[in-house]
Formats: sequence, C-alpha cells, structure tokens
Amino acid sequence: MNSLPIIYQDEYVIAVNKPSGLLVHRSMLDKHETEFAMQLVRDQIGQHVFPVHRLDRPTSGVLLFALSAEVARSLNEQFAQQTIQKTYLAIVRGHITQSGEIDYPLKEKLDKIADKMANKDKPAQEAFTCFNRLELFELPFAVSRYPTARYSLVQLTPKTGRKHQLRRHMAHLNHPIVGDTTHGDGKHNAFIRQQFGFNQLALTCKSMSLVHPVSLQPLALHCDLDKNLSLLLENWGMSLHQLTSIGKL
Repeated sequence: MNSLPIIYQDEYVIAVNKPSGLLVHRSMLDKHETEFAMQLVRDQIGQHVFPVHRLDRPTSGVLLFALSAEVARSLNEQFAQQTIQKTYLAIVRGHITQSGEIDYPLKEKLDKIADKMANKDKPAQEAFTCFNRLELFELPFAVSRYPTARYSLVQLTPKTGRKHQLRRHMAHLNHPIVGDTTHGDGKHNAFIRQQFGFNQLALTCKSMSLVHPVSLQPLALHCDLDKNLSLLLENWGMSLHQLTSIGKL
C-alpha cells in the first residue's frame, strides 16, 4: 500500500479513507506491522501529520490528521468537547428496531501491555450511541438454531468516544456487528466469511462534521462506502440506487 484516498486537504488538515486492517500508528501490541496510516499519509504528502482521533484497526472510513501541532490542539479540544459528529455504518446480526439511543456506561478497556500500569478499578464511564435502521436482510441459510440468517444495516452516531464503544454497545443490544471477533457472534462471522468471502469488521466511519480549526467554518467530510461492505450488500440484494443513497450519508 503506497497511498490512501484523500477525502479533503488544505494547508491545515488532511482527511483520508482508511481501509479495514490498517493501524493508525505504531503500537506496542503489533510490533510486527510495517504499515501505518500516519506514516503512509506523511510519505504521500511529504509532510509530518498529527493524529487527532483514532479508528480501531478493523474499522474503515474517515480519518482526520492535523498538519501542525497548533491545529492538532484545536481539533483535540473539539473531540474532547464532543462537538464533532461522526456517522458510522454497520451490519449487525438480527433485525434491530427502527431507531433508538443506547445509554449504557462502559468500563474502560485496558490493554494488557500498553495499560499494565493503569488503574483497573475505575468506575464505568457514561457512553451514548444513537442508531437508525436503514435496511433489513433475511438470507435463506440456517445459522445456529434458526432456519434463516437475519441482519440489519444501521447508521450509528456515537455521542461519546469510549474504546470499542460501538462494538460493545451493539453487543449489549444482542445485535453484534458482523465480523467482530471480540464482541461478536463466531458462527455468523464464520458463515459470512465462508459464504460471501467477507473477512473484516462490518463497520465504517462514513462521515464526520466539525468546525474548521482555522476558518471556523463548518467542514463536512464524507468517504466512499467501503468496497467490501458495498459488495456484500450487493450480494444481499441491495440495488445500485440503494447503495448510491447510502453512499451519500
């Protein structure tokens, strides 16, 4: 991988479309990895970049970098104040209700290596996620004890930014995200991998809305729908018109 699709770029910020499976930056937990979004973008534009938020390795979509330390501080303040809105698309197991809000506190997720000195007795932190169902699917395959396999395409809008929040919240609703090997359903993950060749997390950050840190004007960032997600939805019967509509979210 030599470059990443650029969604937006000016002299202060750059946003790219990160593929699933790519780390944002070097990690103690993945010492063998040689490619990272931060280094790829730096080499691509010939300029140092500053990460201001993160996407989990298996999550694809909008990834924003600042091009100076001052701009990074300004964007970090927006993230801390929860004024930046991110919209995700996910495929989850089962037929979820039309819409709702998940108000479910989450204990801080600690890494055994990176967080070995952290306090393990912190109380659960408040966590909020809004969801809106976009489409239902029912496939004529028996998975587990049911005669058909049911899934939903949902739009997710986190109001807080806890680690693995969307994955944990959907699992809490008993509608885990497809391809989630930590909080998901192993039988359905295996079925979709074997039947459709889909071997990643079905979660993508589709758009991000913020205030530009210098011009102070609204900035809306949108990326193309993850190609593997798009192909899976097409295999499940979604029309080009439907996929185009979803792609505009």
